[in-house]
Amino acid sequence: MYTHSDLKEVVDRALVNLSYNTEAPKLIDPVKYVLSKGGKRLRPVMALMSCNLFTDKIDDAILPAAGLEVFHNFTLVHDDIMDKAPVRRGLPTVHNKWNENQAILSGDVMAFIANECILQAPSSCLLRVFRVFNKAAVEVCVGQQLDMDFEKAAIVRECEYLRMIELKTAVLLASSVKIGAIIGGAEEKDSDLLYEFGKNLGLAFQIQDDMLDVWGDVKVFGKTSGGDIVANKKTLPLVKALELAKGSKLKELQKLISGSTINPDEKISRVKAIFEELDIKDITEILAYDYINKAFGFLQKVNVDESRKKEMTNLAISLIGRKQ
Repeated sequence: MYTHSDLKEVVDRALVNLSYNTEAPKLIDPVKYVLSKGGKRLRPVMALMSCNLFTDKIDDAILPAAGLEVFHNFTLVHDDIMDKAPVRRGLPTVHNKWNENQAILSGDVMAFIANECILQAPSSCLLRVFRVFNKAAVEVCVGQQLDMDFEKAAIVRECEYLRMIELKTAVLLASSVKIGAIIGGAEEKDSDLLYEFGKNLGLAFQIQDDMLDVWGDVKVFGKTSGGDIVANKKTLPLVKALELAKGSKLKELQKLISGSTINPDEKISRVKAIFEELDIKDITEILAYDYINKAFGFLQKVNVDESRKKEMTNLAISLIGRKQ
């Protein structure tokens, strides 16, 4: 069985060795820049781990797995443009380093490079793989649209928020795991179970990410807490607080997120105080662990020897075992 570090190295090597149309270097330079910035390589690694559950021969899954990483980074390039984000992974974003038009075009070509990688799946399962990938690609776009819609919405219900993060974040992880399983020769039942595993893991991971923005230790996680609060992003803690707050507390919270010119540090402090009064941390943490337990329940049902699930289990634990 391959380890997490083995597979990350395989993915990194595949990304470095991708072939490009070099007729217009200005188009490809931002692509190479984005893919060289590192990151967890979570989606391709989990695709390869999923393949490895069913076979020791993972070569057929390497290029499709690399395509999943290219697609994920394409979405980040365009998300950064929409969010006007200056930095990603500690380095300038593409639109900041080059310009917005260059970022749009280089992002576009990444989507087609991803397609070409996915098309390298074995012919025996290519149609199934491509349909899973294409469905996920559309759903990611739907999730991004919902996220944009929620920025202007006065009220976002918990079920609406959870559906948004399922589409924007969780389905690509779920589809990555399923694609790896299909290429590895899994039965349909097992590939479907792994999809549900990935989806629930993705939901738990995003909820925990929301929590870390509010309660994370900057020394551990490398970013200043409260950024989502300052930006009025409707993450799960805020969605739950707006749902549970009553009377003067609700009015204060609405005023704080209405775009008032309050000092950012004071805004973070006051919003966090309301969160604490409403037990928002405990509520969101319980929901995250519910999704974690569901994820491992689906993984447990996959019809392979438990010893083969060890690396997948360890990776999942490392992802959701982060403490606030």
